[in-house]
Amino acid sequence: MLELGTKPAHASVKDLGISDGKAHWNLSPERLAEMAVQAGQATMTSSGAIAVDTGEFTGRSPKDKFTVRDEVTDKTVWWNNFNIPFDAARFDQLYIKMIRYFEGKEFFVRDVFACADWRYRMNIRVINEYAWSNLFTYNMFIRPTEKELLSFSPEWMILNAPGFKANPEEDGTRQHNFSIIDFKRKIILIGGSGYTGEIKKGVFTALNFVLPQQKGVLSMHCSANTGEKGDTAIFFGLSGTGKTTLSADPNRKLIGDDEHGWTADNVIFNFEGGCYAKTIDLSEEKEPDIYHAIKKGALLENVGYKAGTTEVDYKDGSRTENTRVSYPIEHISNIATPSFGINPRNIFFLTCDAYGVLPPISKLTPGQAAFHFISGYTAKVAGTEADVTEPTMTFSACFGAPFMPLHPTKYAEMLSKKMKDAKVNVWLVNTGWSGGAYGVGKRMSLKHTRALITAALNGELDNVSYEIHDVFGLAMPATCPNVPSEILNPRNTWSDKDAYDNKANFLANAFIKNFEKFSANANEEILAGAPHARVPA
Repeated sequence: MLELGTKPAHASVKDLGISDGKAHWNLSPERLAEMAVQAGQATMTSSGAIAVDTGEFTGRSPKDKFTVRDEVTDKTVWWNNFNIPFDAARFDQLYIKMIRYFEGKEFFVRDVFACADWRYRMNIRVINEYAWSNLFTYNMFIRPTEKELLSFSPEWMILNAPGFKANPEEDGTRQHNFSIIDFKRKIILIGGSGYTGEIKKGVFTALNFVLPQQKGVLSMHCSANTGEKGDTAIFFGLSGTGKTTLSADPNRKLIGDDEHGWTADNVIFNFEGGCYAKTIDLSEEKEPDIYHAIKKGALLENVGYKAGTTEVDYKDGSRTENTRVSYPIEHISNIATPSFGINPRNIFFLTCDAYGVLPPISKLTPGQAAFHFISGYTAKVAGTEADVTEPTMTFSACFGAPFMPLHPTKYAEMLSKKMKDAKVNVWLVNTGWSGGAYGVGKRMSLKHTRALITAALNGELDNVSYEIHDVFGLAMPATCPNVPSEILNPRNTWSDKDAYDNKANFLANAFIKNFEKFSANANEEILAGAPHARVPA
């Protein structure tokens, strides 16, 4: 058996349950990239990054994500369409099958940390079938020093085998691919899918279960940055709302772009050691930080190329619109080191409202903040089919429902308390449409959105007058530096005021209907944060 790289003292593949195999321990990113290219699984691009095709799956498969139901999870997990129960005996059976799958094969072992705050650090050992999946693991998690590796002892283990396919009848899965988490044994099994995001979100799910319950830390699906005065800002938002773009501010240091914790002593810390960014339509002008991060050591997924070259064509969405890149956070120049901040002062809930109803920015009460946090609203424009012009409404609790094992009100009540204790301002920011819905109005100017966020961060909205939205009850500033006043109340931007009122009530009723499944667990303050729509005729 050949073992290469820095291997922890006394560790072996037998510790993993594998009696024989060719294990590569903690190889350098350069070596992993080289091996992936040599194996014919990756292409070296003109930027120095390697690119891979993840195969059948180019995104996560939420319907195939399971949680073992046992005495640890039975009464704590919020069982729903995202937290799907899995039998413990079936998990054991599948685990043994996966171990046998690795027997005698070449595979890659990576020891990493999650959580930049050492008080909450999670030690994770990941066993990858492919070199490029191991490179993703290196990029996305916190990398131990050589000294730390030598004494590394894992708390959690992940088996990742894209080539292993489950038998649904025998194994209890829905189909051949799966991602299953066992909180009692602290093991995650991922098979049948090469999409690397399953690894990242498996760990995030584990942290979302462990930290709030056992450590008193609020786990959050958000980006964060910190200013020169040490104030920290947090940006929640679903895909396409501008979470990565708006947290990348040349005047503020990036803490992280996707997953963070908020401690009892008001430290905001990154869970990860890297970034996993969308690259569709990427340009140096729009996203300079991400564009320049795509270099040697980065891993591109499912991208196309300019004809006859290895230069990536970021406009090419023929494989998928979900083209991605992972890279260590150090590929971004303006970062907080280490990856945490203190003194949280502003929270931004980002929504891309394609109905053109919500204000460009509004200040939320604690009850409204909890309500909108639980709702997790955005509205994406419809696909590219002919004659399809209506937006698609999306509600994802806590801005990350697929990764939240506990009931959403657990996270919301923690957020509410921390907001009050830290005296944090909470803002709802619409990065979507103004002057009408998609197809009639126009997308909110990025320049104006940045100006609104800058004004909030600088305290320039603290002492201006506010109007209250008739339906949503949101406090809208009457003025803001470098932003036309007429756009601050969205109703003013619609030529047909009756049409605006109807659309506002339509959206408000959708919020209220969506919240019905949470209302029994919500306190009076949260319930008071709901909009007040006319009852539909």
